[in-house]
This record gives sequence, C-alpha cells and structure tokens, in this order.
Amino acid sequence: MAFVTDKDQSKAIISAAVGKKVSLALFCTASFWNTEAILHAADTFARAHNIKNIPVVVAMTSNYAHMQQARRVTYSKNAKIGLEAIMRYCKLLCDGPDAPYRNVTAMTHLDHADPAVDTWALTECADLLSSVMFDAQAYPYEENLRMTKDYVKKYGGGVLVEGIVEGLAVGGGQLARQNDDYIDKAVRFVSETGVDFLVADLGTEQQSAGTGAVYLKDRAQSLTKNLGRPMLVLHGVSSLKDEDIRGFSDDGVVRVNMWTRIVRQSGLYAAEQLIARYGKMQQNDFEATESMAYINDNIANASAYMQEVMGQLNYAALAGN
Repeated sequence: MAFVTDKDQSKAIISAAVGKKVSLALFCTASFWNTEAILHAADTFARAHNIKNIPVVVAMTSNYAHMQQARRVTYSKNAKIGLEAIMRYCKLLCDGPDAPYRNVTAMTHLDHADPAVDTWALTECADLLSSVMFDAQAYPYEENLRMTKDYVKKYGGGVLVEGIVEGLAVGGGQLARQNDDYIDKAVRFVSETGVDFLVADLGTEQQSAGTGAVYLKDRAQSLTKNLGRPMLVLHGVSSLKDEDIRGFSDDGVVRVNMWTRIVRQSGLYAAEQLIARYGKMQQNDFEATESMAYINDNIANASAYMQEVMGQLNYAALAGN
C-alpha cells in the first residue's frame, strides 16, 4: 500500500488522518530530487515518531499557467513525459521490497488541472493518480460548476476530486477577496458537483515571495460548518509565517498544499554550499564539481524543512498507527 492510487484506499487514509486531527501534507514537486526529498522527509519523520505507513501527498501541476511543474522535469519540457516520469519514479522509491522509502504511503495528485489544456492528464493519466484538482476557476461560476460536475460524474468513481469556486491570489497579483456570498456559493458548488474536497480562498497567496498573508481562520471554520464536514484544501501556505502553520485541522482543513518556499529555501542553501566548495571545484575535485553535490544539498535541506512542516501539521498524532 506504499503507492496509493485507489480512491477508496485514499479516502480511508485521509479519514484516519482527519480523525487524529492531522492535516495531510500535500507537497508539490517539479524534479526527481524534490520528489525524493518529499519521501525522505516523510520516512525520516516516521522513524523519529514511530509511525507506520506515514501518508503524504506528492503533487504536480502540468500546464497550469502560473507554474508548469511537469514541464520543468526534463530538459525537453515535455509535460506528458514529466508528469508520468515523476509518478512512476515515486512508485519506484516507495513501493516494493527494495524501495528505500517503503514505509511511506504516497498518494499522487494532479494539481491545478485546467479542463482545456490538461485533458490528457485528467483522463488518460488518471490511473497514476490518487486525486486531481479540477481547476476551472478561470471560468464564470455557473460554467465552472457545470464543468466540474461533469468531470466528477465521468471520472469521480476512480479518483478523488478537488474543486475550486473562484480564483486564488498568485505571486503578488492579489485578487479581490470574495464577496459576502462566497460561503453560499461554495456550499452550492460542493452540493451540486459532488467534489470530495474544496480548494478554498482562505486569505493566502500562492507562489508568494513573502510571509505577510493572514490566514482567514473564521472563514475556514464557517465553511466547514456550512459544508457539514471537514473537506477544505489550503493553498499558498508559503505566504504564512511558520508559527501560523498549525491548527488547520481544527478548522476543517484536511490537506495543505506547499511548494514555493521549500524550493526557494533549499535552492538558496544548496547555492551557498556550492559557493563554499568553489575552491575545490577550481582544483578539479570531481565530487565538488559533479551536479549531485548540489542536488544532495538541495534534498537534505528541503527534507529538513518539510519535516518541520509535518510537525506543525500534527503528524506526530499518527504515532503507533
């Protein structure tokens, strides 16, 4: 059960986490080394806290206008190859007797999938996925609702579906906060589409370069109360201060999406280490020069930070499961 794409298994894993007041970490990736960092972080955290089959969501966008992660995987920038390669690589790392991270239960996720440009990923690639974010936020509300409902009807039997009511703020391009009818629109959207999760606007900003956002805790709690169950997904966690990344499960946030800050922080650390060994590189020292030195530094730092995030998301409550 280390590599999970089955919908019922995924639902059971998420339900168990919710029951223990844990918000599942949904870490995005755009490279082989970031993928391993996610699994290494989960495995290391599990060892430290005596957790069996620790769950984590490994996510990737395909042709998302603001960040095409699948295109970043290979030099060729082929989104199909990038998406499939990462998902199969993830399976190799955590599934099977020789897998180094077989204590990790990885659930794969297609993030920000646009119905127009990500048709292949939403349909033909679904067998490699545990869940998808059907992202029709760019469309008018009624059209978004209709398209999301149609996708759930056709593919929701085999994959968990995240839906989104309206646009989220991205990288400095702050969108206007939703009107007072947001909660009513969200309740109708969930009821009529049948989505498993709702990606909610809770005040954060995706791909943020700073940590000045204010998490809308009251809105999260009100949404959860009106929706009747915990089902919220929080994006833009990189825009929050570390001390604010906690307690989400009490508000009905079941999955927490993060990538930007991890990449920036680990990239900066790896660059500093690269500069520190530049003298050895000038002397033609192979280990100092070979690219794996930079990649390994990146993995180690990203893993360490993701372990901190998992702690903030109350993962320790899974001990002894």
